[in-house]
Amino acid sequence: MSTVRVELGDRAYSISIAPGLLGRADSYAACANPRGSALIVSNTTVAPLYADALEAALRPHFARVLRCVLPDGEAYKDWATLNQVFEALLRAQCDRRTTLFALGGGVIGDMTGFAAACYMRGVPFVQVPTTLLAQVDSSVGGKTAINHALGKNMIGAFHQPRLVVADVETLRSLPAREISAGLAEVIKHGAIADAGFFAWLETHIDALRALEPQALAEAVQRCCAIKAEVVARDETESGPRALLNFGHTFGHAIEAGMGYGAWLHGEAVGAGMVVAADVSVRLGLLDATHAQRLRELVRRAGLPVTLPSLPLRSYAEWMRVDKKNEGGEVRYVLLDGLGRALLRGAPDAVVDASLRAHGAPD
Repeated sequence: MSTVRVELGDRAYSISIAPGLLGRADSYAACANPRGSALIVSNTTVAPLYADALEAALRPHFARVLRCVLPDGEAYKDWATLNQVFEALLRAQCDRRTTLFALGGGVIGDMTGFAAACYMRGVPFVQVPTTLLAQVDSSVGGKTAINHALGKNMIGAFHQPRLVVADVETLRSLPAREISAGLAEVIKHGAIADAGFFAWLETHIDALRALEPQALAEAVQRCCAIKAEVVARDETESGPRALLNFGHTFGHAIEAGMGYGAWLHGEAVGAGMVVAADVSVRLGLLDATHAQRLRELVRRAGLPVTLPSLPLRSYAEWMRVDKKNEGGEVRYVLLDGLGRALLRGAPDAVVDASLRAHGAPD
């Protein structure tokens, strides 16, 4: 087992990474509360696979273990579904000694964390991510949120988990499309922070898609280490943490414009990274050969490298609804060389040219 620490003072926590962790009682000893309740929040896809094992692992640590099973999909990351979690908590008369357990992917993790941040003004929660995307990215760092029809992840809170348990064995239950979606976030970490890791991915991308355990554990550990270091320096995304959103300005526009769930988050980020790299080249920040390496790695990961056929004006409208923007200016995460990133504005003409070059019609 490998362990990564997120150093946040008295809110520091560990990320445990290994196969077989989910069903082990000792995985959760650090968050035990023998007089408290545990609420497992999952969805209709993941709960039948893993909820029984998680419940059995939690029973030694809590007075009772409850479940709340939500519908599956990005389309349900909304107020109505969030209220199902609150209803489960209230009906069971859960108090502040309750710990929520997010069992699933990024949607479940974000919603469970937001519910924990809100319920009784804040109760603990634990991330038990079962998708690659969640294990390498969304389960770490305490960003929690739901979507709104006018913008993705615009309603939420920073609320750090007490623990992250990343059982890489759960990735074997994922369809190939979900693995590819997770690889977008893996590639992102190399592109913005570690050129050596990016080169490692070029060598190991086929092994990752084949779910080779050693490669998966290495990728998860390296991504978590990168993100943990950034979060420790900038917990609330007021500075360098925004760089973790490489590809996301374009990606969120794709998700919103297509309707949440039409493209997986990672698919949208994959295409978004390709466009962001192209903008970087057009601004003289990135060598064209490095942009081509990124595009090829995204393609080899099984991700789209061209945009959906949304009108150019739609991208402009959706990109103006982004948490990184300031004073009405759209700010993009761009590559200042491979393995380095920066946050800045870009001329509309440059962005439009890149969007057109990647499939956005006028």
